[in-house]
Amino acid sequence: QVQLVESGGGLVQPGGSLRLSCAASGRIFSIPGMGWDGQAPGKQRELVAAITSGGSTNYADSVKGRFTISRANAKNTVFLQMNSLKPEDTAVYYCNGRLQITPLSTARDYWGQGTQVTVSS
Repeated sequence: QVQLVESGGGLVQPGGSLRLSCAASGRIFSIPGMGWDGQAPGKQRELVAAITSGGSTNYADSVKGRFTISRANAKNTVFLQMNSLKPEDTAVYYCNGRLQITPLSTARDYWGQGTQVTVSS
């Protein structure tokens, strides 16, 4: 069974930093893409950052220049380095992965359980 498990959330003051990690485990043939979505209180879940297996990245405009996504392909792990955090970054952050289970299967999306990030003084 495939699982995505996040870690690294917490409470941080404005201007601070956090590093989120997400590890995919289970029967996995390949991971074409991984990323992070954020859901702020009372708002819809939105893309924060994404990265392909080749290293191409995509960021929400609100986090460009402050957040950096990276991945360790050999470990099926994706990271989100969050710097210069603002109160409006407060959200539950969900790891997502487009995973291919076998060489003949179609890749589909999986999500982790989410980790809370709170930016407050």
